[in-house]
Amino acid sequence: MSETESSTSVAASPAGIEQTTTSGIVGTTAGTVSVEDLAVALEDVVDPELGIDVVNLGLIYGIHIDESDVATIDMTLTSAACPLTDVIEDQARSATDGLVQDLRINWVWMPPWGPDKITDEGREQLRALGFNV
Repeated sequence: MSETESSTSVAASPAGIEQTTTSGIVGTTAGTVSVEDLAVALEDVVDPELGIDVVNLGLIYGIHIDESDVATIDMTLTSAACPLTDVIEDQARSATDGLVQDLRINWVWMPPWGPDKITDEGREQLRALGFNV
């Protein structure tokens, strides 16, 4: 990752909720788990069609962790017609097991995903697989 992608900014907000932006992902946490730690864990979730993790593909739009360490991930897919949501959900649960109490995925379609959302690291991974990006 480049320095700008791996940077984290944190802002205090009311009621002890911490707002964070890390790797382009906007997040909030009121629990004991950081948005950055959860984003790192989600790098183990690989898009089955492209073979690149969902974080570097830019599929994660937001991470919200409540005071009970229940995480809600705002996530999209490269295509709304993708038949592999169950596979991605299973991988996400496995990757975050023991880190959060529960994981919920909120599938979102706006804004639509596009190649502009891929991180520099994701582009390098795609090139290594033979994609021209």
